Amino acid sequence: MRYFAEPTMSFRGARFFSTTGAKAYKVAVLGGAGGIGQPLSLLLKQNPNVTKLAVYDVAHAKGVAADLSHINTPAQVTGHVGDAELGAALQGADVVVIPAGVPRKPGMTRDDLFNTNASIIQKLSEAIAKNCPKASVAIITNPVNSTIAIAAEALKKAGVYDPKKLFGVTTLDVTRARTFVASKKGLDVTKVDVPVIGGHAGGTILPLLSQTKPAIKFTQEEIEALTVRIQNGGTEVVDAKAGAGSATLSMALAGHEFVNNLLRGLKGEKGVVACTMIESSLTPCKYFATPVELGPQGVVKNLGLGSLSDYEKGKLEKEVIPELKSSITKGEQFANKA
Repeated sequence: MRYFAEPTMSFRGARFFSTTGAKAYKVAVLGGAGGIGQPLSLLLKQNPNVTKLAVYDVAHAKGVAADLSHINTPAQVTGHVGDAELGAALQGADVVVIPAGVPRKPGMTRDDLFNTNASIIQKLSEAIAKNCPKASVAIITNPVNSTIAIAAEALKKAGVYDPKKLFGVTTLDVTRARTFVASKKGLDVTKVDVPVIGGHAGGTILPLLSQTKPAIKFTQEEIEALTVRIQNGGTEVVDAKAGAGSATLSMALAGHEFVNNLLRGLKGEKGVVACTMIESSLTPCKYFATPVELGPQGVVKNLGLGSLSDYEKGKLEKEVIPELKSSITKGEQFANKA
């Protein structure tokens, strides 16, 4: 006899469903023993849309998997360590999410991580191409503005690239925008939504405050201050942690929200929308984040930029596009040298 109700969980854009009649989905977390990977794996272990969870890393993944496996939720957890076990982690995966790589420290930009993380993404993308070429791939590893291009080039070389199934995870920018706007205006944060377009680094992040729901009036001073804070949210956390890491917990929650949206789409749920970076022809940037409808084959429809304010148009043309184009080119050049 149970004396207490079972705990329930609810995340914005990440509704949980009964497992009755649920389809079986395997999610692989590459970098699952890291600062983002561990809390992300914990959230995925609690998600009833996940029936198999593979935790991979260069070290300690088996310990993380053993720990997770004691949690009384249905997902079966396996741990995989090193090159020899990467294939087993990926085989049969429906979704692969990649938080692997080194984090930022104070004074570093996301681009300072490029050399180390670029090599990691290239290697993991090659393994994905070999072991689960039809999986949806969600890239968290920074600099996302470059690593998405590296992953795309690796998948193209293997002949398995599907632009509908490769995603740069920009959800944390949306999470921050919701939080900061709600705090500034004294609103219920669970009822605020703010689309964020562009990229996932500094000036390439463009919150569309003109499209906030519910409709909100901002002064120009508020618009400029909120835009800067949303753009620099990651640096705010890096500095606050004073060398002890970057945004891990909030990124794990945002990463889980996005992965769950992918799973909802895979299940055939209609109207699943998330902001994410995908291959796009809407701007001169080959990869660009916008609201996207998700479905069983990944991207169903790019929902576009919507109507931009003059301020947003100026930011897009003068700041977002030039910097993002440069970062994408840097990633492509790295991938094509290797």
